[in-house]
Amino acid sequence: MSISGKCLCGAVSYTCSIPPVFSGNCHCNDCKKTSGSGYATAMFFPEDSVSISGEVKYFESKGSSGKMVKRGFCPTCGSQMFGIPEVMPDMLAIRAGSLENLSDYEPQMDIYTSHSTVWDVMAEGLPKFPEMPPQD
Repeated sequence: MSISGKCLCGAVSYTCSIPPVFSGNCHCNDCKKTSGSGYATAMFFPEDSVSISGEVKYFESKGSSGKMVKRGFCPTCGSQMFGIPEVMPDMLAIRAGSLENLSDYEPQMDIYTSHSTVWDVMAEGLPKFPEMPPQD
């Protein structure tokens, strides 16, 4: 698998040639705010497997885990593209909306469903977790 993507203006781009460790739709309140939608779509990769070109600015806030989350965006057009959750060291989340080929995104789960809104329609076939899924 090889994926690539870029921001709206094209100033920031990325490539990765391995499949994601996992992917999912996050319905937490922070993801709703940062995406401007009912949930955020993300694919998680080992940080060192993603090659990023262009300047990325990061905004840091405390996540529901109590640990910090850095959200990366293009400083020119404002497209949010990346997430670096402290709770998952060495992992980089890529926002699915930034993919060149949007069909490369295949969600595996819905998380933080206890925070979803009544108008947020979720795919029936995906596993649902009220908060984060259990980590082994």
